Amino acid sequence: MKVRRILATMGKHTLLVVLSILFAFPFVWLISTPLKPDAEVMRNPPVWIPSHFQFDNFWKAMNFEGDKLGYIPFLVYGRNTVVLCLLTVLGLVISNALVAYGFAKFRFPGRNLFFILTLATMMIPFPVLMVPTFSLFRAMDWVGTYRPLWVPAWFGSGFSIFLLRQFFKTIPNELSEAARIDGASEFAIFFEVVLPLCKPALAVVALFGFMGTWNDFLGPLIYLLDQKQFTLGLGLQAFQSQHGGTPFSLQMAATSIVILPVVILFIFMQRLLVQGIAVTGIK
Repeated sequence: MKVRRILATMGKHTLLVVLSILFAFPFVWLISTPLKPDAEVMRNPPVWIPSHFQFDNFWKAMNFEGDKLGYIPFLVYGRNTVVLCLLTVLGLVISNALVAYGFAKFRFPGRNLFFILTLATMMIPFPVLMVPTFSLFRAMDWVGTYRPLWVPAWFGSGFSIFLLRQFFKTIPNELSEAARIDGASEFAIFFEVVLPLCKPALAVVALFGFMGTWNDFLGPLIYLLDQKQFTLGLGLQAFQSQHGGTPFSLQMAATSIVILPVVILFIFMQRLLVQGIAVTGIK
């Protein structure tokens, strides 16, 4: 039985390693392409290890001058994207945590109904809301600004509220009651007792919000008008649509620059991400 169990475990691990290698091929191709000379980029069979490394492709991509839109300021796009991500993540963490804490720890008439309605918002696709939302922001004279991209994050989201509510329900009520006996207010209990225990769940909400804003293309495409306001998603599209075509090695270099921060962030937050998702379902 032990031998059979060991063989089964080895088979599972071998399968996972093989699948990991297969899934890693596109990423390896993405990283290796900007390091190749132009003659080796489209060679068949593919060249995985360049004959000599072209590190200057990354610098050229960050300071590219095209025929159609002129200078493509990737550092400016990166700054705009980082500011949007910070505002969005801050709004998501604060608003969703407050609403989820109310659903998890307070009893009030219609609590379950309001929670069901909150979950129902997750089933409404964005294309259904796109036109009325745009009309609303245009009436508020917000088109051409960043406000339509980060202000909605301060009003909560169904998925994050559900995730945090389930996590809050795992925290014993005795902790809050002991703090109330000591004279702590509800806000003090929330910020000083509950939130420090919910770092994994808050990290999940923050990571999902950051990745969604960092990779967002449709939102900035709808609301941003000035090229100096573009985010990395729009900047990458503008980079790839230059008149006459952008060199493939520079396209891959620009794409690597855009996705690298997300990959690094995921690697460093992987433990909190897995812990937050795993503990959420434990009562």
